[in-house]
Amino acid sequence: MSQIPFLSEPLSVETVEIEVSGLPDRLNGIKVVQLSDFHYDGLLLSDELLNQAIETANCLEPDLIVLTGDYVTHTPKPIDQLARHLRRLQSRSGIYAVLGNHDLELPESKIKISRALTDAGIQVLWNQIAYPFGEDFAIVGLPDFWSSGFAPASVFETLNPTVPRLVLSHNPDSAVPLSQWRVDLQLSGHTHGGQIAIPGVGAVPTWIQASRDRIPEPLWKWVPFLDLKWPKVVQHWQWAQGLHSVGENRLYVNRGLGTFPPGRWYCPPEVTVFSLSRID
Repeated sequence: MSQIPFLSEPLSVETVEIEVSGLPDRLNGIKVVQLSDFHYDGLLLSDELLNQAIETANCLEPDLIVLTGDYVTHTPKPIDQLARHLRRLQSRSGIYAVLGNHDLELPESKIKISRALTDAGIQVLWNQIAYPFGEDFAIVGLPDFWSSGFAPASVFETLNPTVPRLVLSHNPDSAVPLSQWRVDLQLSGHTHGGQIAIPGVGAVPTWIQASRDRIPEPLWKWVPFLDLKWPKVVQHWQWAQGLHSVGENRLYVNRGLGTFPPGRWYCPPEVTVFSLSRID
């Protein structure tokens, strides 16, 4: 598949160290790689960038790979071709995925996308818990926050509160309702990092949201971009990308691989590698 070159930027690899209370000693130092927001539809993600991301992930020699949604943009038709690429991903303890809002856009999307990923050796979690390293470390996978299937209570209430856990949830806004439970690290995407950032200022949507909170509405029309109706992507644009604390929990938002027009500027597509270490 081809892509208009100006829509993206060179791939970036982000390395994040996370301390986890009660992490089993045998899991100290494990590596988790996250990929997100592919939007594989023939325009928004090139095969070149996709293959580079897959090769990069494999070269990191991860213990676990997680995919946090939006594999397609509208129709699920491209999922089979994407799944053939994703079949090349390599991880010592498996590959786990959750679905995003775009993966549920059409009535047939959930089934087709889940089946294609499963056939590629990727386990799709839908209000489910997986234990790839044993029962003393959990992977929790949730449906998209906007979907009617989002039911975290049904999952967390069955999970021993002393067990460390990694939570996969496409939309970072879900960190608010999830704050009532222990979440050692939530991995999300969805925002594309805001796609356009201003050096020294940050993501444009984050700046717009913060400015609206400080400037009286009658003055918005005099400030560039402030009076625009920014697409309803998330409420919490302050979490557009990177690592954040939400109460006692931690949230990481991946900038994703795919790119919507008008493109990325100082907001490169991302592969993230997490190193987990024990803290008592």
